[in-house]
Amino acid sequence: MTTPVDTEEEAWRGVASEEIEELDHATGVKLQARSRKLLGSLLRPHARKASVALASVITTNLGYLAFPLLIAATIDSAIPAARRGDYVPMLWCVAGYLACAVLTTSTRYAFLRLCGRIGQDVLLDLRQRIFRHAQTLSVGFHEKYTSGKVIARLTSDVDALQDLVEEGLDSLFYAGLSLIGITVVLLWLDWPLAMVVVAGFLPVYFIWRWFRRRSMLAYRGTRGAIAKIIVQFVETMNGIRAVFAYRREDRNEKIMTGFNSSFRDANTDALSVMAVFIATIRTIGNVSLAIVLAWGGWRVANGTLELGVLAAFMLYVMRFYDPFDELAMFANSYSSATAALEKISGLLEEKPSVPEPASPVPLGHSRGDVRFSDVEFRYTASTRVVLPQFSLHVPAGQTVALVGATGAGKTTLAKLVARFYDPTSGSVRLDDTDLRAVTDADLRRAVVMVTQENFLFSGSVADNIGLGRPDATRAEIEAAAASVGAHEFIAALPDGYDTDVRKRGGRLSAGQRQMVAFARAFLADPAVLVLDEATSSLDVPTERAVQSALETVLADRTAFIIAHRLSTVLIADRVLVLDGGIVVEDGSPEELIGESGQFAALHTAWRDSLA
Repeated sequence: MTTPVDTEEEAWRGVASEEIEELDHATGVKLQARSRKLLGSLLRPHARKASVALASVITTNLGYLAFPLLIAATIDSAIPAARRGDYVPMLWCVAGYLACAVLTTSTRYAFLRLCGRIGQDVLLDLRQRIFRHAQTLSVGFHEKYTSGKVIARLTSDVDALQDLVEEGLDSLFYAGLSLIGITVVLLWLDWPLAMVVVAGFLPVYFIWRWFRRRSMLAYRGTRGAIAKIIVQFVETMNGIRAVFAYRREDRNEKIMTGFNSSFRDANTDALSVMAVFIATIRTIGNVSLAIVLAWGGWRVANGTLELGVLAAFMLYVMRFYDPFDELAMFANSYSSATAALEKISGLLEEKPSVPEPASPVPLGHSRGDVRFSDVEFRYTASTRVVLPQFSLHVPAGQTVALVGATGAGKTTLAKLVARFYDPTSGSVRLDDTDLRAVTDADLRRAVVMVTQENFLFSGSVADNIGLGRPDATRAEIEAAAASVGAHEFIAALPDGYDTDVRKRGGRLSAGQRQMVAFARAFLADPAVLVLDEATSSLDVPTERAVQSALETVLADRTAFIIAHRLSTVLIADRVLVLDGGIVVEDGSPEELIGESGQFAALHTAWRDSLA
């Protein structure tokens, strides 16, 4: 019997493989170019340090290349001279060997230090770019792109790049220069023998192309798989209360096991590709070495090749294929990093759906006059129209309550006023200025939104209230709290206004968190205040206290109130009843109660529930 969990896991595996195949064939080249562009922009500021690092690694390789030559000179010249009683050549060879050892050690140290510094600077830059850019993206992006994916970009994907800059670049520079240097020296020592080694380039070239293609495909799979794991983990931890309440532990574990298995399989595939590549290179290297040994030994026996040259040649050939292992490690790191950079560059190329205006209009001191002019809105091109040709004028200082069934368009109106979204057509204007022409800084000073689930940051109560106006004094913060009836419970906390609310405000009750959010909004003193189910978390006594404060705070301020509790709606100057994004009733609470429409029916049901 197939369980929902099995179906969910199989479906995910199918989607993952389709996505990987599509990336590899349709857009792989474009994604790799985008990744290289991002990597280049990260490395470009460090070009001078990179040049010094390159000079260091060239010097190191020259020192390494000298070792076999010194051994050859020792065998062919220094030892025969020593037998004749002349030890000077021997001393020069030994001194040269020691000098090369000191040189390679010091330049290697300098290279690793420079690479380490460049790598950490690059990672710091990248993390800051991701975090900064994520904060500039619109609400719509974050509603579809889960926080777990953003965390994956900032952690596991950056870690993949860290492996490249800390180890991969070292392997690339060392291996690449070694191959070039050894090839030149082999041709100089004995070009016929060198051609045996050069002939091995052809099969190495084809196996290298195969390795690059397969490893890139494999690591694209690992990046997608680890992102799924992080998303599942974040979702589980954020919903841990629901997990405990509905005993979802077993299902979560099965889903996570499926994701972990996919990640393991993707990594196993990547390692298998690398194992095949290294084994093939080793085979080619050993065959070349055997041919060189046989042919070189025959030539030494015939007197056409010196023994020291053959010894140096053998040492170089043994070293010649070692860099391919280093290049394989680099290619492995590069494939993983490139797959990660594809994800990161995709995030960094996301454009805000609500962009800052190119030619902003200064808002100045806002009066709070709000006008919707022929507004049509849908969340995406493929979804239904939420607001069809909606027009509304809310004069400055008027409090408007939005009432209607779920999905009627109330919250959409609030999001348009706060410019979390832009209308598909038409305009939303504040003081006769299109919100699309107002800078985000001006808009956030003029419009503040208080939602049902207000987020509190770790830190003191005073810090969380002070977000409304960062330059506010402690006296102003306490006055704002008092205006919404929050001062009493805050003063009773262990450290009063200095009490740490902890993660997500977990030290406070839901009602207390909402009160702090009210104080924050009131401290901001906006021209327009949007309350989206803002009293839903309050108990009856607290709600009554807040409503009393609201009547004072909302005076001479434009306000939009979305609430299912009619006790909150009744303080409004005007009530709009929405149905499918259309205003079906419009009037004061008293006027609508006296009629026979939807609001009158809601009011009757609410009044009967209190009896």
